[in-house]
Amino acid sequence: MTVGPVEPGAGSGASGPVEPGAGSPRQPVADRRPAPRTFHGDTVVDDYAWLADTSAPEVIDYLEQHNAFTAAATADQALLRENVYSEIKSHTQETDMSVPVRRNGFWYYGRSIEGQQYGVQCRAPISGEDDWNPPTLSDDPLPGEIVMLDLNAEAEGHEFLSVGAAAVSPDGRLLAYSLDVTGDERYTLRVKDIEGGELLADVVENVFAGVCWAPDSRHLFYTTPDEAWRPDRVWRHEIGSGSSDVEVYHETDQRFGVSVGLTRSHRFLVLASSSTLTSEMRVLDASDPTGEFSIVRPREEGVEYSVDHAVLAGADRFLVLHNRAGINFELATAPVDEPSEWTVLVPHRDDVRLLDVDVFARRLVLEYRRAGLPRIAFGTTELEPVFSEWDPGEELASVGLAGNPEWDAPRLRVGYESFVNPATILDLEPATGEQTVLKRQPVPGYDPDRYVAERVWVTARDGEQVPVSIVRRSDGAADANAAGGPAPTLLYGYGSYEACMDPWFSVARLSLLDRGVVFAVAHVRGGGELGRRWYDDGKMLRKNNTFTDFVDAARHLVDTGRAAPDRLVAMGGSAGGLLVGAVANLAPELFCGVVADVPFVDPLTSILDPELPLTVGEWEEWGNPLEDPDVYRYMRGYSPYENVRDAAYPAMLVTTSLNDTRVLPTEPAKWVAKLLAHTTSGEQILLKTEMSAGHGGVSGRYRAWEETAFEYSWILGRLGCA
Repeated sequence: MTVGPVEPGAGSGASGPVEPGAGSPRQPVADRRPAPRTFHGDTVVDDYAWLADTSAPEVIDYLEQHNAFTAAATADQALLRENVYSEIKSHTQETDMSVPVRRNGFWYYGRSIEGQQYGVQCRAPISGEDDWNPPTLSDDPLPGEIVMLDLNAEAEGHEFLSVGAAAVSPDGRLLAYSLDVTGDERYTLRVKDIEGGELLADVVENVFAGVCWAPDSRHLFYTTPDEAWRPDRVWRHEIGSGSSDVEVYHETDQRFGVSVGLTRSHRFLVLASSSTLTSEMRVLDASDPTGEFSIVRPREEGVEYSVDHAVLAGADRFLVLHNRAGINFELATAPVDEPSEWTVLVPHRDDVRLLDVDVFARRLVLEYRRAGLPRIAFGTTELEPVFSEWDPGEELASVGLAGNPEWDAPRLRVGYESFVNPATILDLEPATGEQTVLKRQPVPGYDPDRYVAERVWVTARDGEQVPVSIVRRSDGAADANAAGGPAPTLLYGYGSYEACMDPWFSVARLSLLDRGVVFAVAHVRGGGELGRRWYDDGKMLRKNNTFTDFVDAARHLVDTGRAAPDRLVAMGGSAGGLLVGAVANLAPELFCGVVADVPFVDPLTSILDPELPLTVGEWEEWGNPLEDPDVYRYMRGYSPYENVRDAAYPAMLVTTSLNDTRVLPTEPAKWVAKLLAHTTSGEQILLKTEMSAGHGGVSGRYRAWEETAFEYSWILGRLGCA
């Protein structure tokens, strides 16, 4: 296989994909079955709409044929895959223990055990009620240790397993947990006696992720979804009652989903009903879980807010984080008996995006973004607290609270990680600055001094400054890069839903870096790295900024000599798959490869169908093409599937999962079929479908490592670093 993109007419002299050797499976060619659709006077003929029926045997057969072809086409990478897998394994401490979290007389923690796919959730009694120092991490059981939930046992007989909720009752007797065994995010809720290990008769099928106990430990709140998989109802279940559960709330607006939680103080239950742009909160005195929730402030289009309970200067107050005063939010207080009367506590700032406030008996913790990075600051529960920002000691780092369930904790637990330093958990005394490291993620054989991370700013075509994070070896392992020349580069992006690609450490990434690959992240508009404006500038009728930012970042890497098109791979997943799919249409000549995981590449078709899961709620992210012809035309102009053309597309690896309810597998299947019919480069375009998984791919850590090794080996092959 040629490392760089093959120009039209080069290579085999024929358009379409390169076939593997004689005797190997041939790549299936999808039948063209024209299916016209007309909206706003525009008729589109979809040749591959028939692939939408993933229950049809012919569609399953088509996907399995692609799997067979992909396996044959990548067979020569088997040794490389084995090596990458072994490297991931060698850098992972397979038997490990998380830092125990203190709650109501017990330490709670997780264990991983060498050879086991899944973790186990454990607890042990605290020796001494005043002991806030967690026990020493150990491979051996702690005194009195009980395994609450062994996911390896739960996974027996299933190819997939995912946890939706795992919550211990306030009295410590019961564990409520929910599991999904197919990947379609339809969970079964069960309740277990922790000490005895018996399952109670309380079972609820087809619930949404998440569960909340009332302080009485008798009542349990959960949500259920509608046919479009939108959580629209909140229910109350009484343990052991045997009676029908009570519907607490039903959200009828299809843009909104519901959730329910308990304040850290255990004083109030909070029922949230939220869309992308609007929210409405209801509260209930938690001592009366069968009572009626009351509205904090009626929903107002475009106003988002959240509520927590605090005791400020000895008085009960609500803390309200909201955007009524500005797009980057401000923090207000309100009397619990007049919750709609908001008084400013932390005002709005153009350069700071407030994200959350965490409340404790004596402290408040602000989480926010400034200068493109997450930050935290600590204050007291005085009426006008002075907040002090915490410095993790590293510029490009992600910071946040880590495991602080106790309302009256004397210290706060925080965590940070970066592109080059693994996750670190520590206890912090904000008043004195004293901090104690509790754990650094163990990475056998890893030396952070051999790697370096930096952030550069790229001038986009409209003059906007786009941050790009770059991670590489610093010790000359990447010869070209060390000499200042182009280096093999993987450029990653997302750019939707205000999600931020903040610095994170990855064991698997070492297999790329150690072979000289430079890993770069383009923090494009549509994400939230630079505040709400950054998000607003990359959504709805400004979505094209997401795609052009990525192209401009790639061109900058090439123009400055950091990268070259024949050794540059683009990668993104889900909405990031939409990003790299659109980029492949805009600038196929910039890349030698594209990896698109569970890609949202047929957005217009999906968003035009309100019967599909989650579609109506997406209209506030992308626009409503059903009602608005301008939105329809705009989406038609960037949809990766709609805009496939005769062009020399780079090689592509496209993955999907049969049970994905967030991005239906029909989208990547149709996209690949259309790409194969139009590409002129002769480069392979591969489709790989997980037949027993959902949006997040396979479950189990060893299987996940195998999938990562598969993708990274393909990337290394494209970059010439195998």
